[in-house]
Amino acid sequence: MTDLIDGQYEVYKALLDTYSPAEAIKKLRQFGPSEDIIKRIMERYDADMVRIKEMREPQSVVIDNYETWYAGPHPGDKLWPAIEDDLIKQGWPRDPAINSLDDSSTRIVSLLQHPRKNEFSTRGLVVGYVQSGKTTNFTAVMAKAADRGYKLFIVLAGIHNGLRRQTQARLIQQLVQPNPTLWTQITDLDRDFSPAANPASFFGKSNKTHVLCVVKKNATVLRKLVRWLDDASEYLADCPALIIDDEADQATVATKSINPLIRGILNTLPKSAYVGYTASPFANLLIDPSADDLYPEHFIVNLPKPRGHFGTEVLFGRYALDGEDPTEVDDGYDMIRSVPDDDVALVRPKTRADAEDFYPSITDTLRQAVLYFWLTTAARRVRGTGNPHSTMLIHTSVRTAVHNSFRDPLMLLRAKVGTNLSDPALRHELRELWEAETARVPADEFGEKPVEFDDLAAELPGVLRDCRIVMDNFQSPDRLDYENGPVVAIAVGGNTLSRGLTLEGLSVSYFVRAVSTYDTLLQMGRWFGYRAGYADLPRIWMTEELEDWFRHLATVETEMRRDIDVYMTEGKTPMTFAVRLRTHPSLRVTAAAKMKDAVSAQSSYGGQRVQTRYFRKNSDWLLSNQIAARNLVKSALTTNRAEGNGSDGRYMIRDVPSEFVLDFLRDYQFHEKSQECDAKLMAEYIEKRIRYAGTLRRWNVAVMGKPAVAEPDLFDFAPGVSVGRIMRSQFASGADHVDIKTLMSRRDAGLDLDGITTATKDGDIAEARKAQQPDAGLLVLYPIDKVSEPEPSKVKRVPLNAPEHVIGVGLVFPSPANNDSTVAWESDYISADLSGVEIEEEDFSPLDSEDI
Repeated sequence: MTDLIDGQYEVYKALLDTYSPAEAIKKLRQFGPSEDIIKRIMERYDADMVRIKEMREPQSVVIDNYETWYAGPHPGDKLWPAIEDDLIKQGWPRDPAINSLDDSSTRIVSLLQHPRKNEFSTRGLVVGYVQSGKTTNFTAVMAKAADRGYKLFIVLAGIHNGLRRQTQARLIQQLVQPNPTLWTQITDLDRDFSPAANPASFFGKSNKTHVLCVVKKNATVLRKLVRWLDDASEYLADCPALIIDDEADQATVATKSINPLIRGILNTLPKSAYVGYTASPFANLLIDPSADDLYPEHFIVNLPKPRGHFGTEVLFGRYALDGEDPTEVDDGYDMIRSVPDDDVALVRPKTRADAEDFYPSITDTLRQAVLYFWLTTAARRVRGTGNPHSTMLIHTSVRTAVHNSFRDPLMLLRAKVGTNLSDPALRHELRELWEAETARVPADEFGEKPVEFDDLAAELPGVLRDCRIVMDNFQSPDRLDYENGPVVAIAVGGNTLSRGLTLEGLSVSYFVRAVSTYDTLLQMGRWFGYRAGYADLPRIWMTEELEDWFRHLATVETEMRRDIDVYMTEGKTPMTFAVRLRTHPSLRVTAAAKMKDAVSAQSSYGGQRVQTRYFRKNSDWLLSNQIAARNLVKSALTTNRAEGNGSDGRYMIRDVPSEFVLDFLRDYQFHEKSQECDAKLMAEYIEKRIRYAGTLRRWNVAVMGKPAVAEPDLFDFAPGVSVGRIMRSQFASGADHVDIKTLMSRRDAGLDLDGITTATKDGDIAEARKAQQPDAGLLVLYPIDKVSEPEPSKVKRVPLNAPEHVIGVGLVFPSPANNDSTVAWESDYISADLSGVEIEEEDFSPLDSEDI
C-alpha cells in the first residue's frame, strides 16, 4: 500500500510541473487510484509544502504567548520593505512609528494560518483607534502575507465610493506601484468590481502575481463577486486568500444582505483568512459565537496606541476604573467648549418634518467656533509646519436639507468678516478670542511655537479668501478634495464624513448631532487623529451631555482594551473569554439588531477562574511568596483542620475566614503581566461582595502537589501539611520572568466539590458550585519545583530553572446569585454569549504531567 501511494505521489508531483494542484488531481484520477489514496496524496503534499516553507522559518516561534509559523519579515521579502521605504520617504521615524507598525503587523500575520495548509478558515478582529492609521496597518499585514504566499486579497472598504477610492489609492501607492509586476488589480481608482472573463487568468498556475480587489460593502457589487468566485471555484483550491473588512462593524454585522454575502465569499474560498478592522468593535464582539457568522473566534488584537494620537481619553478624559485612584486619572486636554442647550434648537431642527424648511442661526457659540477656525488657520500659516490643509467640521444633523441650509448663513458670515477685518470692534473680538484660547492651552506645553495675534492677523485676509464652504453629503456635487493642493474648508455634513474618510488638517469641530449608540458616537468624532504642527490648536464645541457621553465612551474603550489584552497575556481565546462592555442608561452599545444575542456579564470576577502563569526570576520575590503562602495555610489551620494526609498530594481547609485570604492578597506578589491577577482589584471585589451581599465571607483553601514520598521533594506549608512539588517547565521567558502557560486544570476548579471528574465540563462545574458552594470562593496553592525538567515529549519547553521554588495560585470565584444585591453593580455590562460554544479542552493531572 505504501509503495502504491509513493508511486502515485511521484506521478502527482510530476504533473504539478505542468498543471495546477486541482488540475493535477483530475489528471491523476485517470490513472485509477482510489479517492482514499488521492486524499492521502493531497495530505502528504500539503505537509511537504509546509515543511519546505518552514525551512526558512523557525520550527517553533512564540509571539505574545502564541506558537506560530510566522516569525517576521525575511531579507528577501519585497512588499514589506517597499512599505518601509515609502514611510521613510514620508518622514516616519524608525522608532517608534515604523518599528511599532512592524511589530503589530507581524503579530497579526502570526495569528493567520500557514498559506500552504490544505484548507483553513481563520476569523479575527483588529481593534484600532479612530483616525489612527488602521489602513497603514492592514496594508502592512497584506504585504507580509503576500511575501509569504497569500495569493488573493479582497478589501471590503466601507459603504461609500469615497472611502473605497481612497483605500484603493493607498494600496496602489504602497503595494502595487513599488512592485507592479507582482500584482494584478481587479478594481481600480474609478471602477468597483465588475466580473472579468477567464478566471484562470487570475488564479491559474500560469499567473504568479497576487490578485487585489477593493470593493464597497454594497449588495449588488458583492453578489457579482460571489458569483465570479463561484465560477472560479476549480482554480481556488490552492489560492490562499486574505479578506480585510475595513470598518468591520458597519454593514457587516446583523444585516440581511451584506452579512450573508460576505460569508458567501468566504464559503467559496477553501483557504481563507477574514480579518475585520475597526475602532468601534462593539457589534463584532456581540455576534453569536455558536452561529455560522463572523464572530472573531480565533483572535482579537488591540493595535498599540500611537504616540501623538488624539484619542477619546486624551481629549475627554475618563472615569476611574475599579482599583484606580480617581485623582490619578487624566481629565483630558482643555479643548472642549460648551454649547448651551438653548443653542441646539437654533442649529438643528427638532423633528424630521421641520428639516426641509429649517434655517439655522449663527449662534454665539457657532460664531466663536468659525472665527477661531479662521484664526487657527492663520496661525498655522505663520508657523508654516505640519499638514498644509485646514478643515472645520459642522455636524448637527444627518439630513442633507439641514446641511444645505448652512451654506448661505456661513457664506454671509465669511463675507461680513472679510470686509470688516479692519473694524476695531471685530479686531478686538478676534484678539480677545485668540488670547483667551491660547492662554487656556499654551503652545509650549505641546512643543509648539506660540503665535501672537498681530502676526496671524496679516494672514487672515488670505485665509478668508481661500476658505470654501462645502456641503459634503451623498447628494452634494461639491465634495471635499485634498488631492489638488492645500485646502481651507468649512465642511457641513453627516454620514459621509463619519466613517473612514480623513478630514485633513481638522482643527475645529462644532458637533451637536443626536446619536443613540456607542459606535455611531465614536465614529462621528472626526477630530480624533494626529495634529503634528498644531497639537495645541484643536477645539471642539459640543453640549455638556455629549461631552459626558464621550467621557463615558473613553472609559468603555479602556475597559474593553484591557479585556482584549487578556488574550495575549493569559492564553485565552475569544471562544473561552468574552470581552465585556459597560452599558449606559441613555446610550445603546450598538444597534438593537446587533445586540440580540448579547447577555449580561459580570463586571469583575464573578464566576471567573484566574491563575498565575508568570513568575519573576528573583530570589527575594519568590521567597516572599513562599512566606505569604505558608502564612495563609497556618492562619487557615487556626480555624479548621486540613482534610487529607498527603498520600494523594492534596489538602483542603474549609471555611477559612475571608480576612486571611485578603491578607494573602496583600502579601503575595503577582507578576505585572498577569492581567487577571490584580491583587488590589480582587481584594476590592471580595470586600464589595461581603459588604453588599454577605457572600465570600468564607473560602476553601487547597494545597495541590504530588504525593508526599521523599523528604527532599517535599514542600512544607505548615506542620502536617507537606506535599511533593509539581513540575511546571517554562513555555517562554522574558528578561525578568518565566511563563509556564497553564497552572490550573479544569478539575482543580472543583476541588472542593463532590462529583467532579477530569471529564466534567466548565459549565457543569459552575452549576455544581452554585448548588454546593454558592457563597464560598476557592483558593489553590501549588508548590512548583524550581528546576522542573520538562517531560521528553515536551520538546517546546525548557527547564524552569528558577532560583527558588515557585508558589502558583489559582482562585475560583462563585457567580452572583440572581437575588444577590451586588447584581446592581455587577450587571451593567454585556458580552457575547459563549454558552453555546463547545470547546474541547485537553485536561491534565497536576500530579504528574503538564499542559500541552
